Amino acid sequence: MTRQLLVRGAAVYGGPPELEAGGDVLLSSGKVAALGPAGTVAAPEGAETVDAQGLLAFPGLIDLHVHLRTPGHEHKEDLESGLRAAAAGGFAAVLAMPNTSPPVDTAAQVADLLARAARVRGGARLFQSACLTQGRQGESLCEYFEIAGAGASAVTDDGSWVADGPVMRRAIDYAAVCGLLPLTHPEDPTHSRGGQIHEGRVSTRLGLRGIPPQAEEAAIYRDCTLALLTGNPLHVCHVSTGEGADLVRRFKALGARVSCETAPHYLFLTHERVGDYDANAKMNPPLRGERDRELLREAIRDGTVDAIATDHAPHSSLEKEVEFMDAAFGITGLETAVPLALRLLEETGLGFGRLAELLSLNPARLLGRPAGLAPGNPGDLTLVDPCLAWVYRASEGLSKSRNTPFDGWEFKGRSVMTVVDGEIRYRLGG
Repeated sequence: MTRQLLVRGAAVYGGPPELEAGGDVLLSSGKVAALGPAGTVAAPEGAETVDAQGLLAFPGLIDLHVHLRTPGHEHKEDLESGLRAAAAGGFAAVLAMPNTSPPVDTAAQVADLLARAARVRGGARLFQSACLTQGRQGESLCEYFEIAGAGASAVTDDGSWVADGPVMRRAIDYAAVCGLLPLTHPEDPTHSRGGQIHEGRVSTRLGLRGIPPQAEEAAIYRDCTLALLTGNPLHVCHVSTGEGADLVRRFKALGARVSCETAPHYLFLTHERVGDYDANAKMNPPLRGERDRELLREAIRDGTVDAIATDHAPHSSLEKEVEFMDAAFGITGLETAVPLALRLLEETGLGFGRLAELLSLNPARLLGRPAGLAPGNPGDLTLVDPCLAWVYRASEGLSKSRNTPFDGWEFKGRSVMTVVDGEIRYRLGG
């Protein structure tokens, strides 16, 4: 029997503009079948109808940067827990990083992960990235043609910067030929090695070695010059500094096909949040200063930043409840991204259309996927209640890990339903 779902009466963003005042979306056989003003799309016989009055409908949200810890570190997260947490957070799809143990650097590994993810019930769709270089060693490229054929969407050595310029140049060229998006982790280790938090007054007060902004900015500059030289796409991960965003802005103006993301925590927190050695505020790149936070928000406003991605990095208490110097870098983020994005819109005056761009339309385009709610496009949809007041409790989340600086935050607005291939994968309270 054909699966059919009619979402009726939501304010639709990321589709025909006239539906922002209220529209119906019919999903059938895993695709968008019809759209129209509220009350105009008839429910086919046997279709499930969702009353979405007062809600916002977006094309299924896509997180461009998550760590699902599979294979090798399933005590922190696994495919099932991570993909279910993503769906609960409103994400219809996520792009998983390959810095696992062992690293994902072969076609067989990519195919296996995609097959396993397809069997997860109630979870988001998996887009898998593979290593940019063999073993993430920064020396020899992986077999991109085979990796792409196995279903990979991107290549990256995330967690490590490819310091060898000619290798990175070949990677950008080869990825373009194979239809893969190359992602760079911009961190020159000659500047950051041994650093624990942002270099500034907090690191001085706590007696910790700092990570200067130049570690990120030098790497962004080098890699953007290579993108400009080759004329091929390059995506810059987790930009945390204002100057880093400005470098991307300037290279875009020169014609470079570069894109970038930032994470919600860089838009709301600064290095002051580390307090007295709180490991739940330890991440890489680190939380920066107030000026960087303001400049990143400006880069969101003017379109320099293409996507908001969580950099979801789950760790168990074994890795976090230790001395700060020994604590792992990273925080969870899948279940707090949407409410934080809604708060960002409220504080900056941006509209819901910009949220659709940052969390769905642009990520889809960067991955070469159909973008937006249009007939024939994938039946992926996220419903958001913008007025729902709630308190985030990490202990109630679906991720295996609890390492977040947002535990206990009061929010207004959250995702209430996530649909993948026309199937409801998550429904709040259901």
